[in-house]
Amino acid sequence: MNCADTQDLLQGYVDGELDLVRSLEIEQHLQDCAACGRAQQNLQGLRTALSAGTLYYTPPAQLQRRVQTALRQTEPAPALRRRLPWRLLNLSIAVAAVVILAWSLVHNLTAPSADDLLAQEVLAGHVRSLQAAHLADVPSSDQHTVKPWFDGKLDFAPSVEDLASRGFPLVGGRLDYLDNRPVAALIYGRQKHYINLFIWPASAAGDSPTTALTRQGYHLRHWSQVGMNYWAVSDLNNGELEAFVHLIQNGTP
Repeated sequence: MNCADTQDLLQGYVDGELDLVRSLEIEQHLQDCAACGRAQQNLQGLRTALSAGTLYYTPPAQLQRRVQTALRQTEPAPALRRRLPWRLLNLSIAVAAVVILAWSLVHNLTAPSADDLLAQEVLAGHVRSLQAAHLADVPSSDQHTVKPWFDGKLDFAPSVEDLASRGFPLVGGRLDYLDNRPVAALIYGRQKHYINLFIWPASAAGDSPTTALTRQGYHLRHWSQVGMNYWAVSDLNNGELEAFVHLIQNGTP
């Protein structure tokens, strides 16, 4: 269950309309995805607010009896009776339109953007590589070993820089999967910290400036350059990560 599937089914999950299997799949995803978890909490809060007793008024039984008696005494003319169903239909359509508009507004306010979802994927890839003790498929500090390793495994050739002399030694490389495609992951070290640098072809031409993000205590940098997407993520402080990004963008002398 990915974020897109979860967002499509989240309304039904909150309303208790899904089968057991789907509900369990969504619950597992919500435990692992903070963005979808916040969306679920927002929907649940809205549902609770709308069902609160203060928003409903229950008329007394005697009022209902008086209304029914008054309606019987003032039976509408035949022409009015013929028009009444159409008025009720128009009212139902209007109510349905309001409900749909409200749901769309809530969905747009709670659904994470495509960039947010991709940032979550990048962060998950970084954390997963640390927890599984699987930083590299090809552990090597030699760029001439790491770069050829990707040949035949990707439909592009990632640039591999040797930054050991600048304080960011190459640790190795591995394959990862982001943005619905295989990508290259280059791993660099900085004292006892690691940087995952994800690279894959950009969908749009031209370069884009660096975007800085912080998620769950990790710092992320994203930019595109020479037809490639770059995402760098680490628990390094902002200054050191900025220095690393500068070296990747400008090369080493």
